[in-house]
Amino acid sequence: NLKVNSSLTGVELQRAQKFIFMEFFIIKEGEMWDRTLAVLKEKAAQGVDVRVLYDFAGCLFTLPSGYDEELRRAGINCRVFNDIHFSWHISEYKMLNHRDHRKIAVIDGEVGFSGGMNFADEYINRKRRFGVWKDTGYMLKGPAVFQLTTSFLKMWDFVTGDETDYHLYFPRTRFASDCFVQPYGDAPMDGESVAENAYFNIIERAREYVYITTPYLILDHEMLTALCLAAKSGVDVRIITPGIPDKWYVYYVTQSYYAPLLRAGVRIYEYTPGFLHAKMYVSDDKVAIVGSANMDYRSLYLHFENCAVFYAGHMVHDVKADIAETLRQSHEVTLDDVERVPLPKMLCQLLFRLFAPLM
Repeated sequence: NLKVNSSLTGVELQRAQKFIFMEFFIIKEGEMWDRTLAVLKEKAAQGVDVRVLYDFAGCLFTLPSGYDEELRRAGINCRVFNDIHFSWHISEYKMLNHRDHRKIAVIDGEVGFSGGMNFADEYINRKRRFGVWKDTGYMLKGPAVFQLTTSFLKMWDFVTGDETDYHLYFPRTRFASDCFVQPYGDAPMDGESVAENAYFNIIERAREYVYITTPYLILDHEMLTALCLAAKSGVDVRIITPGIPDKWYVYYVTQSYYAPLLRAGVRIYEYTPGFLHAKMYVSDDKVAIVGSANMDYRSLYLHFENCAVFYAGHMVHDVKADIAETLRQSHEVTLDDVERVPLPKMLCQLLFRLFAPLM
């Protein structure tokens, strides 16, 4: 299912018999996390192997210091990815700019959840920070879940120094499906930009249309060229970005890319009700991607990410329908809109573009 909410996740968590693995960039105390945590504590008390992994920088201002120790005292095996600590050795800081941006939940290796959603109340619109929060998640069952499981375990082993036999966690149940599913992870140290290459693959193979949603549009030369060439070749290229930003300076940089895209024929929309955090691609009614990777330098080159490609079947149509509904709630940006940008904002955009790879 394309749209996954916290209650559905809670139902699956309640069914856990063997293990629960959770890896998230942001966890914030509130209704969404507190309800989930109550289930995790209950399952840990029943002997279920419950593990939680969260990113230090992502939770720096959302969780109290020592929260991982608090969870361990509650029976939950918790670790923090890439925490910052003082050291005289410069090598200790080589991972400082690499963050765990993944969103993974796995129950017994048979059911997995992923997408763009972290654990904070704004993601389920219990708290309004930037208007209506629009996001996307998906649920997998069966053999495809194994990739989510191994992604979690590889990161867990990296943080803890363990050596896990991944085959012990292979799913046993199979489910009928009308599509082929290929989950994948991306890491900044393997010399291959998997997430960006997957996006390139969709753009360059498109013949009729490519629809994209992304909260941040900070493009390198290759991605900008690919999008412009697709539009100039007659492909209907549409990109939806937020109408209300979560970071105004990143929003300025996102908007600074509008002019060359619009001149090439790309159509750009801004989601009027609020902040669009979903990361989705769909093309030609044949292929779709949903995941955690934004269209910015940090996601595509510096972060650990995970996404899934769906080939044919109802998932592709679900993604297209979701984007079509989002388009109906969005304002189309024109070249006249861009050319009317006030001079002070334009100067800020030029300045912030120099720091785009850090955003």
